[in-house]
Amino acid sequence: MAQIPGLPKMVVEAFKLGKLNTTELPGTKANPVIIALAKEANVANIYTSDEVAWCAVAHTVLALRAGKTVAFKGYARLRAASFLEFGQPITIPCLGDTLVFKRDGGYHVGLYIAEDTTHYHVAGGNQSNQYNITRIDKKRLLQARRPYYSIGIPQSVKRFFFSPAGEISVNEM
Repeated sequence: MAQIPGLPKMVVEAFKLGKLNTTELPGTKANPVIIALAKEANVANIYTSDEVAWCAVAHTVLALRAGKTVAFKGYARLRAASFLEFGQPITIPCLGDTLVFKRDGGYHVGLYIAEDTTHYHVAGGNQSNQYNITRIDKKRLLQARRPYYSIGIPQSVKRFFFSPAGEISVNEM
C-alpha cells in the first residue's frame, strides 16, 4: 500500500493491519497472524494464545511500524493501560491519536479514526475478536494521547465526524 501524503503513519499501518486475517481462532488454535504480531511486539515468549486480550499487542505493533517510540517492555506491552504513558495527553482526540478506554475487567486501547455525537470510531485489535473499526461510547474514554511527530503534526490530524451508525462495542473481548 502506498503511503498517503499527510496521513498519520499509525493510521496507514492500522489500515494495513485491517486488511490481514486478524480474527481469533476458536478453541485451542491461535491465529498465526496475531501470534506474529506478538513476535513483532517482542512479547512472543509471554503471549502464546489469541484467547488473551491482544489490543495492546496490536497497538504496539502499529506504533513500532510507524516509527514511534514505545518505551514500555515485556508484560507492559500486553496491557492497554500502558498506553496511558504513550506520547502526550490531549483534550480533544483527532485522527491518529491513541485512545485508552475503561472496560469491564480492565482497559482497551485503539486508534481514533473518527467520531459521531456519542461514540468514537476506533481501529483496534480484539474488537469482537478481530482487528476492525468499531464504535465505542465516548463516556468510556479514560484518556487520549497524541504520538510525538518528528516533522510536525500532519494536516489530517483533526476531528472527523461520521454518521452514528453501526454496531457499538460494549466490552472488547
